[in-house]
Amino acid sequence: MNEDKGFAIDPWQLRWAGLDLDALRRTESIFALSNGHIGLRGTFEEGEPVALPGTYLNGFYESRVLPYAETGFGYPQHGQTVVNVTDGKIIRLLVEDEPMDLRYGHTESHERVLDFRSGTLRRDTVWTSPTGRRVRIRSERLVSFTERAVAAIHYRVEPLDDDLEIVVQSDLLANEPIPAVEGDPRRAAGLDRPLVAEHRSASDLAAVLVHHTQRSGLRMAAGMNHELEVGNHPRLVVQAEDDLARVTIAADVARGDSLCLTKFLAYGWSARRSAPALRAQVEAALAAGMEIGWAGLLQRQRDYLDDFWTQADIELDGDAELQQAVRFALFHVLQAGARGEARAIPAKGLTGPGYDGHAFWDTETYVLPVLTYTMPMAARDALRWRHATLDRARARADELGREGAMFPWRSINGEEASGYWPTATAAVHINADIADAAARYLRATGDEEFDIDCGTELLVETARLWASLGHLESDGFRIDGVTGPDEYSALADNNLYTNLMAQRNLREAAAACTRHPEVAARLEVKDDEIARWREYADAMLVPYNAELRVHEQSEGFTRYACWDFDNTPESKYPLLLHYPYFDLYRLQVVKQADLVLAMYLCPDAFDVDAKRRDFVYYDALTVRDSSLSSCVQAVLAAEIGDLDLAYDYFAEAALTDLHDLYGNADGGLHIAALAGTWLGCVGGFGGFRDHDQHPVFAPRLPRPLRRMGFRIRWRGSRIGVEVTESETSYRLLAGDPLPVSHHGTMHKLTEAGLTLRNPPPPTPPAVTQPRGRAPRPRR
Repeated sequence: MNEDKGFAIDPWQLRWAGLDLDALRRTESIFALSNGHIGLRGTFEEGEPVALPGTYLNGFYESRVLPYAETGFGYPQHGQTVVNVTDGKIIRLLVEDEPMDLRYGHTESHERVLDFRSGTLRRDTVWTSPTGRRVRIRSERLVSFTERAVAAIHYRVEPLDDDLEIVVQSDLLANEPIPAVEGDPRRAAGLDRPLVAEHRSASDLAAVLVHHTQRSGLRMAAGMNHELEVGNHPRLVVQAEDDLARVTIAADVARGDSLCLTKFLAYGWSARRSAPALRAQVEAALAAGMEIGWAGLLQRQRDYLDDFWTQADIELDGDAELQQAVRFALFHVLQAGARGEARAIPAKGLTGPGYDGHAFWDTETYVLPVLTYTMPMAARDALRWRHATLDRARARADELGREGAMFPWRSINGEEASGYWPTATAAVHINADIADAAARYLRATGDEEFDIDCGTELLVETARLWASLGHLESDGFRIDGVTGPDEYSALADNNLYTNLMAQRNLREAAAACTRHPEVAARLEVKDDEIARWREYADAMLVPYNAELRVHEQSEGFTRYACWDFDNTPESKYPLLLHYPYFDLYRLQVVKQADLVLAMYLCPDAFDVDAKRRDFVYYDALTVRDSSLSSCVQAVLAAEIGDLDLAYDYFAEAALTDLHDLYGNADGGLHIAALAGTWLGCVGGFGGFRDHDQHPVFAPRLPRPLRRMGFRIRWRGSRIGVEVTESETSYRLLAGDPLPVSHHGTMHKLTEAGLTLRNPPPPTPPAVTQPRGRAPRPRR
């Protein structure tokens, strides 16, 4: 048992034994279940105690006016905030008139288990009421991967000492009060009763509530139905009000018997369909879920996950806690993206309301690589959402006097939702991130249908923005006044990451138009436009300080004064909560990997020595106030040969939420950081790069790990890779033979497989971090 954090170490599950009410906010996020469409926070069925109730539907939001002390032309006027929709998790329990509440009476034993193979959250509690009645409560819940609109809860109550009168109240509850948290931009905006009642109905053991939002015009429906197992004849009451539907069951239950309730839930929402249509939709989903039954839903969930783990599992020998953390991470990445189906993948998934439920560039840069190489159809669906918002991105570009499309930094519906334009509107690298994700998907899958329908258009419209945003001068093609990934540097000239990614975007757009001239003609792309893209890409300015022999994060960055790290106490991190951006923006301090991220995504732009010098320079400035940083630093540390440091950074990324390293897991998990554990394993220790027309590997394993195994999909083939310190084995698990590169040497991978020696890693340079910001040594 890891007593400090409450979790038992197990390779395929996360178990919390004992009761810690102070940890509820964090564990509610950690134990959340989702399928990418429905999200249920891991709150107790009894409704209380609760830290932050939460039930979410992907894409369902309320609009709100963005406040400005002083407005300006082009400022976004409205934002979006995810809505806590009708809560169907609640099953209140009364034992001889005593409400079951873990804050009262005595809890003899209590454990919760998140099972990565069954895809369920289990709970087992033995509780004695204040009047001495002792019961055992066992529950298991799931959000179905196969039945997109369905969730279910299996709830059993057993008297342990005496015959007892048991009352169960199963609820649909809308407009739950949500505690507000102020003073932290990572939190969500508060919404007061965002749902307006439109329909209610109840009969037998079923009920449906329909609501709509006041401003965004979205409509949602929630439905429940039940199967009941109990020995004696129970008394049943069903009722429905505007914001509450309840099924009440009262029964005398003998010692040794139990009351078992299976609750089926269904959710749906639409911006267009009527209340009767949504009611019919959820009633149909409920009927389908009940026809499959609890046992059938469990089996389908297990079968789905068996297939997922066959495609995506990462095996680590030598560190049991990190093995658990990696599978926890992959499970939550799956939950965030599996059934989004042309919806965004929010930064918190559907585990909490943090960041108002917005999607950022995190999705394309961190999450989609994982999905592209393990569940490519989920990656395609996420890119189709971006394509579906192209008209709004074009309108935003036009509003700002630019050509092409300008995608939002943060959004739910495709419109910019941030009022802080230096890190929102100015963070135009989002265009190149989306283009990079589209090009990566096309390279890895060869999906010509997507290329014709969506991919080429995404590449063209993003490239058009760069052509209109930058300008050609004697020193090269410049992109001035932008903000790169590092949010402690804004409105900089020629951010290196932005320039290199824009360069790739321009070249990929030109290649796509050459590949599909009929699509280019439809988009009115002429030969001279393609020629300009290639000219601008070839002339792209890459900032470099010849005196220091390092690349500059942005033009002139290395000439700023350095942040006073020695006199910055650890209690003042994260810096954004304690220092003004006026200071952060004009000093050398880096919130998160920026130039280092460029070295990972654009490796051919740097030679080996430049990578070593650049990494040393920027690691000494990077404070990792963002969860997006440590996984990328792990990848580059492994590449330059510092495997100990890479391992420390990798562990930090993997344990971001399990150890709540940023103190805000209560608002939801960091899905990009969780995806970063895959990047750390596959891109770092596996040395996998995807910038070429074939898989490229350069494996090197840190000594605490004895073996690492992973799998990727490439152009219809599936590759298994097993790495030890001395050698790497490649297996062709399915599909046609294909070329692979191992430490720079090409080989043909066939059914016979390959086993190749790993060269010793290079001697690492001396790397330091800002005072107090070195990662915790894993060894």
